Amino acid sequence: MRMSMLFGRTLREAPSGVEVASHGLLLRAGFIRQLAAGIFSYLPLAKRSIYKIENILTEEMDAAGGQELSMPVVQPADVWKRSGRYGSTGQELLRLRDRKIREMILAMTHEEIVAVLAASEVDSYQRLPRLVYQIQTKFRDDPRPRAGLIRAREFTMKDAYSLDRDEAGLDRQYRTLHDAYFRIFDRCGLPTMAVGADVGIMGGSMAHEFMYLTPIGEDTILICVRCGYTANRQVATFRKPVPEVEEWREIEKVATPGAQTIGSLASSLEVPESRTAKAVFMVDSSERLVFAVVRGDMDLNETKLANAVGASELRPALPGEVRAVGAEPGYGSPLGVEGAIVVADDAIPASPNLVAGANEEGFHFLNVNHGRDFEADIIADIASAGDGSLCPDCGDPMRAERGVEVANIFKLGTRYSEALGASFLDSDGERKPVVMGSYGIGVGRLLACIAEEHHDEDGLVWPVSVAPYHVHIVSVRRMADGLYERLISAGVEVLYDDRPDESLGVKFKDADLIGVPIRLTLTPAPCKEGESRSKSAANRKAT
Repeated sequence: MRMSMLFGRTLREAPSGVEVASHGLLLRAGFIRQLAAGIFSYLPLAKRSIYKIENILTEEMDAAGGQELSMPVVQPADVWKRSGRYGSTGQELLRLRDRKIREMILAMTHEEIVAVLAASEVDSYQRLPRLVYQIQTKFRDDPRPRAGLIRAREFTMKDAYSLDRDEAGLDRQYRTLHDAYFRIFDRCGLPTMAVGADVGIMGGSMAHEFMYLTPIGEDTILICVRCGYTANRQVATFRKPVPEVEEWREIEKVATPGAQTIGSLASSLEVPESRTAKAVFMVDSSERLVFAVVRGDMDLNETKLANAVGASELRPALPGEVRAVGAEPGYGSPLGVEGAIVVADDAIPASPNLVAGANEEGFHFLNVNHGRDFEADIIADIASAGDGSLCPDCGDPMRAERGVEVANIFKLGTRYSEALGASFLDSDGERKPVVMGSYGIGVGRLLACIAEEHHDEDGLVWPVSVAPYHVHIVSVRRMADGLYERLISAGVEVLYDDRPDESLGVKFKDADLIGVPIRLTLTPAPCKEGESRSKSAANRKAT
């Protein structure tokens, strides 16, 4: 490709509002352009890299036994209603109506449609196992798109779906895809790790996320260096310190003016935060008030809480909603509360004589004990693990790292097949539901993470496997025309900067920015000192 003909141009500065390096560099290098919040156009350079990523995906999915298909982006809402996800999924699912006022959705994933296809195409155990996949545009109406392609609303995804006759078959395909994903990321030059994750709106019995560790990530990953335990903070467990056993003491009401936080309460009463009970009020999607109680030295994990009460989403309760059940914001406790679901962290029953709110402004109770002064409706692990929390397996302190989720895999089981009638006749003559798995990789997000991993102070530094071109020729006065033609004839992918009106310095800057792995510089004489700018990688430029 001659740069004099290339659609798209480089920018000297990134537009305002750019938060992360990959976003700014992809904009400046002429790979992407933003149309609206979380919605992007991919220019020719980006499309070439995307094609290479998609080829890697296709090769690995085919090697894993996958068959490519294509499913509709616009889907009838009725299918999602049958699975139960139409009502349980929040506003990120874009709902619309067609000209006949039929309810439709823009697909954010395709589990329902695969189950519908399985219902029509799989009638016997002899047609199992199967693995199908597609590479297709999806839409998720994210309320907070950020970091360019890393958190976009419209995106391309490779989503695969396994169909099996039993859990043993699902286990085999799950392991196969787990291994295939590591090969994909290795070929793309992106270091990743697989961590245990929440199943979320997908449902099922197990999920793993493939994480690219980076400070720009929104997910927190707990890692034990000693034994290798890893998990997303959403589901990470940890060993909680067990208090010493002591006799229950008489409950006592004390004045605590202004002590609305755990820190101020512990300071005013001169007790450790571990001897206090923290009250958190939430409201679920059914408008039920959920009263969570965790020890004061721990934080609430909203994902664990939502799973404990079976809620698809939670929001903070308003002061009026808190008072309606007999509690007081800032001084709340489960004592005397009516009309709320009380959920206690599993450390609460083992923690005697806690300080808890008196549900009266300016007052707390001393010596509150679960089992005597209140009974939780649900006892579960609802506390968040953090940096330094003890590993649940070996007991060593864990470290917390930030990461970006670039892929996920789910053991769906029979949730969708039972809801949508995907069953088969087994060898014993019994009809059984198809056992499903789901496996996704965000293509645009993967491109952005590769750019985040492979750049320097001057621009992008693409791995050869996904670079838009292999060779970038920089020359003056089109003196490299013959070389360009010979390389093209030899099958080499070449970007040739033949622009007649640009200086050699501008061409070097653009070559640095675009980040093609090999650079050939042709000049009538050696470059003057300071005229050539080199990349950090030794193979970036040949003169």
